[in-house]
Amino acid sequence: MLTNAKYGTLYFIPVTMGADNMSLVLPPDVISITQGLDEFVVENEKTARHFLGAIKHPKTIRDIKFSTLNKRTDEKDIPELLDSLIAGKDVGLMSEAGCPGIADPGAKLAALAHKKGILVAPLVGPSSLLLGLMASGLNGQRFSFLGYIAVEKAARVKELKTIEQKSKTHQETQLFIETPFRNQHLLEDILSNCDGETELCIACNISLPDEFIVTKRIRAWKQTELPDLHKKPTVFLLLA
Repeated sequence: MLTNAKYGTLYFIPVTMGADNMSLVLPPDVISITQGLDEFVVENEKTARHFLGAIKHPKTIRDIKFSTLNKRTDEKDIPELLDSLIAGKDVGLMSEAGCPGIADPGAKLAALAHKKGILVAPLVGPSSLLLGLMASGLNGQRFSFLGYIAVEKAARVKELKTIEQKSKTHQETQLFIETPFRNQHLLEDILSNCDGETELCIACNISLPDEFIVTKRIRAWKQTELPDLHKKPTVFLLLA
């Protein structure tokens, strides 16, 4: 379906990944466009309010409309988030951190917007996945993002072995993430179950002052003091 010129534009607005370093990670146009909007669909309203305050949004927070879209949002409630767009108003969508729409509930709204003929406009900003891949030194020609790894240990170990075999067969970098408080458990399982020659990049707190991005073979990681990843957003990249 072609976009309808009478509809508003749904802007996918990137935010910082934990620090108010706006000038370092966000182009001026992103801030300018965001300052011109007064209606947002957000994953976390508190985080969104803080971001708008940090970019010095010209309107007071009470004059800005927020709607929530997160993992607890009922599927039947998503269509009404497009009402303002259908009425001709531009709306911004923000994730809790980084770029929305990737490993993020915003993808559901984008899919529905396309079906309705609403223009979806992604703005440039920090993506932990791409930044991690850029800095990893691993294969950037062929890669897969796998999302979250299985929670239960036996299933997680089985999945890691499958991921490693896929990487080896296709010479493809595998990217995956975990809920931050389980990062350390995932790292331990990678080191215990993957081949010593497999390369592993740990990309943690990307774009923040304590950013950590290091690539080593599994055997080398086992001989190294491991980073503390507890409750820190981390991307794991593996190449067998």
